[in-house]
Amino acid sequence: MTRTRRVLVAASAAILAVAFGGCAGGGTAPSADPTGSSDATTSELRGGLTIFAAASLSGAFDELAARFEARHPGLDVAPITYDGSSTLATQLVEGAAADVFASADDRTMATVADAGLIDGEPETFASNVLEIAVQPGNPFGIDALDDLGAAASAHPLVVLCAPEVPCGHAAQTLFDRAGVDVTPVSEEQNVSAVLTKVRSGEADAGLVYVTDVQAADGAVEGIGIDGADAATNTYPVAALADGANPSAAREFVRFVRSAEGAEVLASFGFGPP
Repeated sequence: MTRTRRVLVAASAAILAVAFGGCAGGGTAPSADPTGSSDATTSELRGGLTIFAAASLSGAFDELAARFEARHPGLDVAPITYDGSSTLATQLVEGAAADVFASADDRTMATVADAGLIDGEPETFASNVLEIAVQPGNPFGIDALDDLGAAASAHPLVVLCAPEVPCGHAAQTLFDRAGVDVTPVSEEQNVSAVLTKVRSGEADAGLVYVTDVQAADGAVEGIGIDGADAATNTYPVAALADGANPSAAREFVRFVRSAEGAEVLASFGFGPP
């Protein structure tokens, strides 16, 4: 990670905490309690909790779920189901059982909301932008989106998220704005698969979130994209109307949007909502 990126990540923790004084996206303000606790006591939350979350949230939500479960000893948080947001939305609409859904964009959350599956309103809690992931040392000398296009002097193998996935939709937005035509060797259903192909050498470059590059811990190198904020993904979370544990679901959503939740998210590289 570059020194600039480390500074930005550190600054995000402070910005996220401040931003939760009034989140964008029409959601209610998060709990002012910095511990993320609420009126429900630890003894009131029992049973299981099932969470569906975008693949890019895997590290952060594992940490958030562990902290939430430790705070509520009577609660059993099931291993979180991670995948592309559009894949998870389809599963929910087709009847998959879950208590909480966290998506990588508002468009995918709207699919679930329009099906009448949301309890209340989705709450935005974080943001993310794309960058180019390349092999360590950047052997193709990739500096910008132009270097991935058909007109580039070198022709790296590029892998992207599929267009219906939030990371794929954001990538296409950036390519369109830059006037770059890219022919990917594959289109994946979640951003983790894109990162895996770059890490393994099956692809020379791929568009992933800055949080994915940070989580790779040096296994890939991140190349910033000029104007990446033009395709910023904002992340909404919601309790599901037919969930088996609505009280725990609502409390988990509140915890994600608390000051403690903001600090955890910032530590994984997410920006404020």
